[in-house]
Amino acid sequence: MIKKKEKKITNAELLESINRSFSKVEEKMATKEALKTQQGVLEITLKEIRTIHEDNKYFRSSISNLNIDGLSYDRKIEDLKNRVERLEMKVK
Repeated sequence: MIKKKEKKITNAELLESINRSFSKVEEKMATKEALKTQQGVLEITLKEIRTIHEDNKYFRSSISNLNIDGLSYDRKIEDLKNRVERLEMKVK
């Protein structure tokens, strides 16, 4: 059997080692918290984008309906203009 040499460490070295370990744990926890925060922000952003998209769909639909209504009114006005012109020609 090979005997391993036991290395004695001082209290200061032990304390430093423990502090390093806790620092690493704190860093990992901070990273996890940052990821949770980032995920929350992304979820809110996606929700807002979806809302804007739905609003745009409603807006496009409304505008389309107005355009169709406008075209039908334009046709009616054009028909009335033609009728008035024909009537004016008959009166002359």
